[in-house]
Amino acid sequence: MKIRKNIAISENGFIFNPMTGDSFSVNETGAFILQKLKDDESEETILQNLMDEYDLDTYTAERDLNDFLSMLKGHQLTTNE
Repeated sequence: MKIRKNIAISENGFIFNPMTGDSFSVNETGAFILQKLKDDESEETILQNLMDEYDLDTYTAERDLNDFLSMLKGHQLTTNE
């Protein structure tokens, strides 16, 4: 999963979708995941980074990552390339 090329993302987690005009703000964890996606990291790598960075167990990290990725997809911010 990748962030669409035309999506604008600030360092502090503000997201703008020029296709729809929608804008969103994400928390620190969301900004962390977005940066990893922009860096073309795999979901497995992002999962491990979440567990390391935020001291999460596997279940919590997987649930949080899957929920966040579903939200991005639902708002048409990602592509499955």
